[in-house]
Amino acid sequence: MEHRNRRLNIVLALGLAAFLLLPWYRIEGGFFGLGWLADFPGDASVSPGLMQIANGRWWLAAPALMLILAGACRFVGDAQSRGALLAWTGALGIVFLALQGLAIGFTGWTWTISETLFGTLADGQPSMGAGAVLSALVFVLIFSFGLAERGVMKGDAFVVSAISLLVFLVAVFVFYPVGSMLVGAFQDFDGSFNPDGFTRNIVDPSIWSLDCVIGGARCGVAWRTFWLAIMTASGSTILGLAFALVATRTGFRYKKSLRLLTVLPIITPPFVVGLALTLLFGRSGVATQAMSALLGIEPGRWLYGLTGIWIAQVLSFTPISFLVLIGVVEGVSPSMEEASQTLRADRWRTFWRVSLPSMKPGLANAFLIGFIESMADFGNPLVLGGSHGVLSTEIFFAVVGSQNDPSRAAVLAIILLSFTLAAFLAQRLWLSGKNFSTVTGKGDSGVHAALPRSVSVGVHALVIPWALFTLVVYGMILVGGFVKTWGLDNTLTLEHYIQAFSIEFRDGAIAWTGVAWNSFWTTMEIALVSAPLTAAVGLLTAYLIVRQKFAGRELFEFALMMSFAIPGTVIGISYIMAFNLPPLEMTGSALILIACFVFRNMPVGVRGGVAAMSQLDRSLDEASLTLRADSFRTIRKVILPLLRPAITAALVYSFVRAITSISAVIFLVSAEYNMATSYIVGLVENGEYGVAIAYSSMLILVMIAVIAGFQFLVGERRLRRENRVQSLAATTPASLRQEKTA
Repeated sequence: MEHRNRRLNIVLALGLAAFLLLPWYRIEGGFFGLGWLADFPGDASVSPGLMQIANGRWWLAAPALMLILAGACRFVGDAQSRGALLAWTGALGIVFLALQGLAIGFTGWTWTISETLFGTLADGQPSMGAGAVLSALVFVLIFSFGLAERGVMKGDAFVVSAISLLVFLVAVFVFYPVGSMLVGAFQDFDGSFNPDGFTRNIVDPSIWSLDCVIGGARCGVAWRTFWLAIMTASGSTILGLAFALVATRTGFRYKKSLRLLTVLPIITPPFVVGLALTLLFGRSGVATQAMSALLGIEPGRWLYGLTGIWIAQVLSFTPISFLVLIGVVEGVSPSMEEASQTLRADRWRTFWRVSLPSMKPGLANAFLIGFIESMADFGNPLVLGGSHGVLSTEIFFAVVGSQNDPSRAAVLAIILLSFTLAAFLAQRLWLSGKNFSTVTGKGDSGVHAALPRSVSVGVHALVIPWALFTLVVYGMILVGGFVKTWGLDNTLTLEHYIQAFSIEFRDGAIAWTGVAWNSFWTTMEIALVSAPLTAAVGLLTAYLIVRQKFAGRELFEFALMMSFAIPGTVIGISYIMAFNLPPLEMTGSALILIACFVFRNMPVGVRGGVAAMSQLDRSLDEASLTLRADSFRTIRKVILPLLRPAITAALVYSFVRAITSISAVIFLVSAEYNMATSYIVGLVENGEYGVAIAYSSMLILVMIAVIAGFQFLVGERRLRRENRVQSLAATTPASLRQEKTA
């Protein structure tokens, strides 16, 4: 009882602080700037919740009453009654906070039914601030403690609280924005219901036209995007499989170099490949000018359209397909291939009927990743699309362009989301109920069957030219930053690096005079904050999925992984629609960027943690719990030290994605918080290719250095295995050893 009261006292103290010591509403100058302390608590704009109630905002009395009821639970002796009361007060507190935040805006009621029931409000309210947010978290914890005291999850308050907080955060930062986007398609500029924008845009011929099929100029943007995604997914999957087969089933001499090529596109900003292709095949590109000089071919604009986008996307996404498929190719059981050949099947029939069908899960995953990444890609279509826009760029221009049509942006985002979710569900449906297990406990030779000669020749014919082409493209990225004006003045210079990253000493202090420093430091700060948060949330979720059994666990996991299927462009537009007005207003702040990165990249941390934790025997947890350690101490002392590879992977991926992401970030940056990728896009649009490439090259070097730093800080997992021979010798009595020697 004393332990339960202690944790409840801490949460109640936080609740009192939320109502008495923190400004209830959002501070315009920023909460962490602490400028509000000068006017606290007298100024109405920075007053705490209790004073807001006294000043006429009566609707805040309901959550305050719930907090008082939770405090009264300390004096309830029966555990079941106390738990039920805590759970109800916590749940009602969350509901009241959410309803009042959604129903009351700047000028008063936002819902007509509320005004009908309660009458007109004399004043509205700003967005939620530190006090309101802290009180919401307090009510979630009170709800969790109530469930734990009623015996849920064997009374483990930490586990119940972790599940409740994760569900709450995912609801706020994933499902609420997507829901706001769906509602936004049926709203007018003032927020009133108006389906005209939806009905006008959903039947727009520029979206659904099939004129290209019947000999017209072009098809609608939806079909262009869908066809491009199919082609990119097919191309990247075929090339990824070819690279995996060469790396595992042939005697190719440069296998390590192939693996090195897979790292480069992952740490490269997404539009840089398109920029390099422009330097190579654009009207002033090296290859274009060479063809013009040698063969008299007039420079054309063939690169600017779906063809150029497709080449750039296949270059960008083939390495990811390779990383997915190499483990699948290695996992095909040699004994199955041996059995096929024993039954007199030749190598071609064995490969086609045995090996390839066993790779179906990997092929489906690689295709799905290529499809979703192509759908969500924003940088390459922006650089190479020309007049052939795709859904991601059309959404962007509908928001920031001259048309300024939020309803059209929402409709295009719904179409994009429908395509990706359909592919995600189709893949799960295709693989469900099928068994592709090839690794068993039975021994085998460990040597895979050789590839058929025709397949071997074919994959080498694909891999070697494509690898050389990739090296040339990345060579252009390296050289482009040292050329004065590409295609016009190829004089070598350091001018672009100096312009971007110059440093001066003024009055004994360092002055960061380069044009790129502001966005560079902003990017580093946000990436270094979001990476540990992403890893922590992802690994905690993995622990709950693998180690805990609770109602709705499979739905919980599916909901989390579904955020991976939501394209970044949809995330960006949904965050703008959800967090630009009360109850949560975060646009223009660093917080919205951090939240976007954490919940956008969390599924990778979850999958990495699930894979690593599945290898740890449950007896480790049970031994710790038997010795009276709680779940939190077990995670900290037993689980985390054994999850260092997964921690490193989650940190590295989330850090790299925070730096290289563009599709969601382009909607969320502001003048104060401008990310590197958004700044580089601006340079490209202004034709400053040299500075853009110099900045991108610097980002690649920084990412390599920080990845090495993460590896060093986290360290390696050390598993001590005793030498059984030495152990036996140490424990055998000396007399017995002498007898054996004699």
